[in-house]
Amino acid sequence: MTEPLYRDAYLTEARATVTSVHERGYILDATIFYPQGGGQPGDRGALVTEDGREIPIETTVYAEDRKQIIHVPANGAPVLAEGDAVTCRLDWETRLPRMKIHSALHLLSVVLPYPVTGGAIGDGEGRLDFDIADAGLDKDEITAKLNELVGRDAAIRESWITDEELDANPELVKTMSVKPPRGAGRIRMIEIDGIDYQPCGGTHVKSTAEIGTVHVTQIQKKGKQNRRVRIVLA
Repeated sequence: MTEPLYRDAYLTEARATVTSVHERGYILDATIFYPQGGGQPGDRGALVTEDGREIPIETTVYAEDRKQIIHVPANGAPVLAEGDAVTCRLDWETRLPRMKIHSALHLLSVVLPYPVTGGAIGDGEGRLDFDIADAGLDKDEITAKLNELVGRDAAIRESWITDEELDANPELVKTMSVKPPRGAGRIRMIEIDGIDYQPCGGTHVKSTAEIGTVHVTQIQKKGKQNRRVRIVLA
């Protein structure tokens, strides 16, 4: 499998080896690139060979077994071979806003404590869809509550629980459409100190204060019992 070094979300460079060449790109023994999933896009950046060749990476996705991670190169990029040693260099300017938005969306799920039917993370913006029968949601009120939580400078950290512990506490899962991955025997949890605790495989900032000011830009009706709330970093 590909070792998920991206769980250290602030790691921007690391050494790795090409273990195989996939039809879509390169599989490494370890990577700092987050693979697309859970509403979060795959990371971009570059793989740099020992002789200085640079292979731009346009996105990162899971292989079919979801244990290996494919680094999809730009068209016309230099070709790598199995066994090549490379340095992974992350496009940090793209990743950081995604981390901030991801953490802000966790806070949004606290401000609006309803089942989440969908979501997406963009570059400095994102959304959650909520199962709400009669919304009556106010953008300014939600914005104020979000920024109050951001201002607490609460620590954000990861921990792990077993599959059995999650089964015993199903209320920890807020998303209706996306379930935590099973099979490894343990589930990664993201805790926002004193505010939130839920399963999540994505990347986050270290504290809510790092998010900065957030605005609710739009609330859309997407069906009889579905409301889409969009947020953006100031």
